[in-house]
Amino acid sequence: MKFLVTGAGGQVGSALGLMGPLNGHEVIPLDRQTLDITGTAEVRAAISNYNPDAVINTAAYTAVDKAQSEPELALAINAAGPENLALACADLDIPLLHISTDFVFDGKKSEPYSETDPIGPLSVYGSSKAEGEARVAAIGGKFLILRTAWVFGGEQNFVATMLRLGETMEELNIVDDQRGGPTASTDIAAALLSMAEQANAPAFSDWGIYHYSGAPSLTWFGFAQAIFAGRDKPVLHPIPTKDYPTPAARPKNSVLDCSKIKRVFDIDQPDWRTALSQLLT
Repeated sequence: MKFLVTGAGGQVGSALGLMGPLNGHEVIPLDRQTLDITGTAEVRAAISNYNPDAVINTAAYTAVDKAQSEPELALAINAAGPENLALACADLDIPLLHISTDFVFDGKKSEPYSETDPIGPLSVYGSSKAEGEARVAAIGGKFLILRTAWVFGGEQNFVATMLRLGETMEELNIVDDQRGGPTASTDIAAALLSMAEQANAPAFSDWGIYHYSGAPSLTWFGFAQAIFAGRDKPVLHPIPTKDYPTPAARPKNSVLDCSKIKRVFDIDQPDWRTALSQLLT
């Protein structure tokens, strides 16, 4: 099968570029220099030209704190961009797979979030991603929205930051009252490929939103402990969110209920410890 991947320079996009061919697929990787998804005409031309079996959108504005001061840019990339892709895909009858985030929730629920729970983003980033979901869904067509959380695997993520700080810092204060499921970019890529394959079956009709994140859930402090397991330094100290203020508010609970993706696509919730071990080896 042939998949067009936008945002191919990012964590998940890069993983798709590597894993797709290994699974027998042709991947057309388009990064931000190759395709600006905020350009309506450019998007339509690219999809028409390549005529893929599915479009997988991993392009996103992900600078959560910076988005607070760049709301227009965040909205353009995270909402107008997916809308352009959805319009073109709907017209051409091509499935669109789009990545979203746990940041669409306010984090006040004590249990894992399901796909039908009401959203309530706390930040510009979360609002822009929620708007992207809404625009894709409003257009209709063949679309799959995959909400995920705490992505790691590339150069700009929590694991990479911890390892970098651990090289020079003797002690680190880590937030211990935000809970979620770390998710490896390679696991997300594998899930998207499986979804794209199954969505191309003539009888497939289960379009909509799905959740996919790693297990077991834990706090950022717990995740940091796993990253530095077996090392004497740095010494880690748990702190509350209020002691680590950021421009953008984060949901306290980012745990996602992943039962739907298992039921529909037979995709298991990944154990993040396996991917972390491979990354640190």
